[in-house]
Amino acid sequence: MPTPTPPGDPTTRNPTVRELAEAAGRTVPDVLGPDLDVLFCGINPSLYSAATGHHFARPGNRFWPVLHRSGFTDRQLRATEDATLPAYGLGVTNLVARATARADELSRAEVIAGAARLTELVATYRPRWVAVVGVTAYRVGYARPKAVVGPQPQTLAGAGLWVLPNPSGLNAHYQLDRLAYEYGMLRRAVTDRPG
Repeated sequence: MPTPTPPGDPTTRNPTVRELAEAAGRTVPDVLGPDLDVLFCGINPSLYSAATGHHFARPGNRFWPVLHRSGFTDRQLRATEDATLPAYGLGVTNLVARATARADELSRAEVIAGAARLTELVATYRPRWVAVVGVTAYRVGYARPKAVVGPQPQTLAGAGLWVLPNPSGLNAHYQLDRLAYEYGMLRRAVTDRPG
């Protein structure tokens, strides 16, 4: 298991307003590895994530608490520990690589191109499951306008495919307990279908 980061990690700080503005268009490196149980795919990095270089880093994003509550990690990781995810059998990428202030700044063409890139990434790394974190982006990227949260009937380059609610704090439709339940359903599927 990964080595825990001490509480109050002094290496982290909040980006300044200027640093956030300068982060527009930047990318955050994928966190990948061999033999992943789940590759989580966000929509695209926030300015906060791009400024810090870590996935789901914006304060208020519930990805890290939800991973823990749903049983994917033995403790709540910080965004600064995203590189430890492969030790848990997990990876993370984004449908669209460039950072924006809001996901609605992305064009339809970018999301569709991102879906094609994700398919290639999955074919290369061969995770057992792919979890697209955001049903609207999945619907657009894969031309499945009626898709709903949960397991999908299709596979993606041989991987099981699941759509999860976006853990952003802006997603008021899903509170923390409901998010943990939805992510926990995927966790149970991973356990039931070992590699």
